[in-house]
Amino acid sequence: MMPLEALPSHSRRSVLLCGVIVMSLVSVPFGKAFSQDAVGHWLYVTLLREKKIVCFQRMQDGSLQRRGETPCAAEPACLGMARDRRTLYVAYRSSGQIAAFRIHATTGELTLLNVVAGGDDPAYLLPDRTGHYLLSAYYESNKVAVHPLTSAGAVGEQPLLTIPTAEKAHGIAIHPNNQWVFVSHTGSDRIYQFRLDEKTGKLTPNQPAFVSTPTGEHPRHIMLHPTGRWAYVSNEASDSLGVFEVNQATGALRRKQTLSSLPPGVDGQANATARCELTPDGRCVYIANRGHDSIACYGIDQDTGRATLLEIVPTEKTPRSFSIDPAGKFLYAAGQGSGKVAVFGIAKSGRLRRQATTEAGPVAWWALAVDVPQ
Repeated sequence: MMPLEALPSHSRRSVLLCGVIVMSLVSVPFGKAFSQDAVGHWLYVTLLREKKIVCFQRMQDGSLQRRGETPCAAEPACLGMARDRRTLYVAYRSSGQIAAFRIHATTGELTLLNVVAGGDDPAYLLPDRTGHYLLSAYYESNKVAVHPLTSAGAVGEQPLLTIPTAEKAHGIAIHPNNQWVFVSHTGSDRIYQFRLDEKTGKLTPNQPAFVSTPTGEHPRHIMLHPTGRWAYVSNEASDSLGVFEVNQATGALRRKQTLSSLPPGVDGQANATARCELTPDGRCVYIANRGHDSIACYGIDQDTGRATLLEIVPTEKTPRSFSIDPAGKFLYAAGQGSGKVAVFGIAKSGRLRRQATTEAGPVAWWALAVDVPQ
């Protein structure tokens, strides 16, 4: 397993909770010179230790131009995007809160809408497909919550419901039909299965309530194929990709396949997988290896959902997070250990070609590529 990162103690959480809401959040001035060809194409990277979010403009060739920074009141970790692509949701790791920022389409600048209480170490944020609710998973609180969202994109002050699950809730996926929700847990080797009432935002356990994975596998992030027929999971401790079939009548998962994320003969003791993402067309899936510092690339059979390893490519140190642009042309991998972002071009085959490396800053935790409507 990966050694524990040198992060500020959570014992400071009570202090942050008292001061975070009143702390000023004035953005660093954003640059005025923009390429009109790339207006609305942004990459946001959270810098955990420096408590800020960096905005890059994504150019047509995939390269990045740094445009500005937004200071945060606590340590920004994972990011989520509203369904209308105009609001950015930020998990504050050190305070357990959730912040909503409005995105300025032509400058990328972030304007704070509000900050609400969540729980200990929010690990994942995902709006439902109506855009009315924000689902969140908590790594230390061991729970899932649902907050209402306003028409302006702000997060409701109180959650609609909170459901205790199991140890280390880490990832969330919502089926294209918006009726089934899956929550992966690294501590309990379980993927919870829920039904979502999109009229009320209520989650209820599906049957069965969860799918168990082999002991010590630690399912971390789960992503669904665009068709909703299959799910793909990064298994943190077993250095592997898990492939599941989704029963289209019941919403229950059934394991189909497990593939290694490391080259043959490589000792996985010093490695742990992290982010898992699919290309928008569902033809490829990628997994980040922290320790081996690489990205495993797989092709997906569109008839069966089965995956085939294409290659494993080196990237920046400790690739906790990466993001694929909405067009599926580029992959941006943040190096938590290096503070840099690696830019890869995605070939039609799904293979990656490194094109550039851009400085982001210390402890680059999460990257998210977004296209904001004009």
